[in-house]
Amino acid sequence: MTASGPQSQSAPDGKQRVNGGTVPSHQSPPSTPPATLRRDGNFLVFWLGQTLSQFGAQLGAVAMPVLAVSLLQATEWEVGVLNAANTVAFLVVGLPVGAWVDRFFKRRIMIRADLVRMIAMLAIPLLWYQDLLQIWHLWIIAAVVGIANVFFDVSYQSYIPALVQREQISEANAKLETTGQVSRLAGPAVGGGLLVLLAAPVLFVGQAIGYLVSALCLGRVNDDERPAVRQPGVGLVEEIREGLGYVVRHPLIGPIAATTGTINFFSTIIFTLLPILALRTLSLNTVELGFIYSAGAVGGLLAASLTPWVAARLGEGPSLVAGTLLTAGGMAGFPLSILAGGLRPSFAVLAAAMFVMTMGVLVYNIIQVSMRQTICPPRLLGRMNASIRFIVWGVMPVASLLAGFLGTALGIGAALWIGVAGSLAGVAPLLLSPLSRMRALPAEQEHDGGAS
Repeated sequence: MTASGPQSQSAPDGKQRVNGGTVPSHQSPPSTPPATLRRDGNFLVFWLGQTLSQFGAQLGAVAMPVLAVSLLQATEWEVGVLNAANTVAFLVVGLPVGAWVDRFFKRRIMIRADLVRMIAMLAIPLLWYQDLLQIWHLWIIAAVVGIANVFFDVSYQSYIPALVQREQISEANAKLETTGQVSRLAGPAVGGGLLVLLAAPVLFVGQAIGYLVSALCLGRVNDDERPAVRQPGVGLVEEIREGLGYVVRHPLIGPIAATTGTINFFSTIIFTLLPILALRTLSLNTVELGFIYSAGAVGGLLAASLTPWVAARLGEGPSLVAGTLLTAGGMAGFPLSILAGGLRPSFAVLAAAMFVMTMGVLVYNIIQVSMRQTICPPRLLGRMNASIRFIVWGVMPVASLLAGFLGTALGIGAALWIGVAGSLAGVAPLLLSPLSRMRALPAEQEHDGGAS
């Protein structure tokens, strides 16, 4: 499943471009609806790069567990460390990255992050070709990629409001999520099939190419983004505190962070153990594992197209609650697959679980991410997104290590049920907040003073 001192300027095409976020609060919205993003060349180039990048990333997503579990014979604990290494950067450097992103050009940060990720991915097949690859190499590479992911993801979610008009943010997110799901649909299936013909490390070349394409496309995007204007006498710590305080105290964003963080923690336990569940406990093959991931992408693709309809029928706030319940319900299929009795029934249960769970995640993410991007003051966008990432992704390395411990001490089945129960509990912050009763979420930028 996220620039201070922005200025609004007229673009050559006559549209009102918004730097770093949204139209200033004193400015009235356009009197005519904005043109569709299908005619916006900048967005189309950006969209193409992210679609191909995500397709490449899916090849690596399938190859990594196969490489660790099947080729390197990693234990539950070693798989937990690998997963933790990939996400620990959000806990360690997530908050300062938000402040840095608010100070600099986000597109340039994303290009450099893509190039770092490309080089790191190429190191895997190189080490394998020289017969040097060991599990600790994957830990280091995962940590490097994780740091680059922090810079890219925080910049990415903060850049969307700078790339399109405020009224187009929801459309942009829906389009990006839709093609992202198409990539996640095709990528794992293709990756699983390629693993029959190729060794797992070779697939990381495809992931590296995806990052290179993303960097090249970002290099062709034109925008009028301006770097942040720093407040005199305000240091990095004060800026971090302001962004984190904004998220924690906000009556709508705060519950979103609490719910997402809780679900991420417990779902990480499940997904850390999923490769071991599929490849060892259930004895599925790599092709079947790839199709399980693709089943999730089908659910996500369906949800991306249906989210506007669901939000209109249920209301945006209740749709957030429905999305979290659907997510937790889908996760129950993972431990149930052990009881299915046979390879084919187990495969079917896992595929259905991934389908339902991803539907819930997409409904929830499209609505809440668009709301956050819309209402947050532009100068806080980077820090808001970084603070969210710190809270909701910072818990993942801890959960990954816990998954390794629980899987070893209690067994795969018991650990998975703990993940399901905790994910279901994640809906509580939403139910106790105003969000659960709001048919329409705020669509206007808040005043720069902070949470409303």
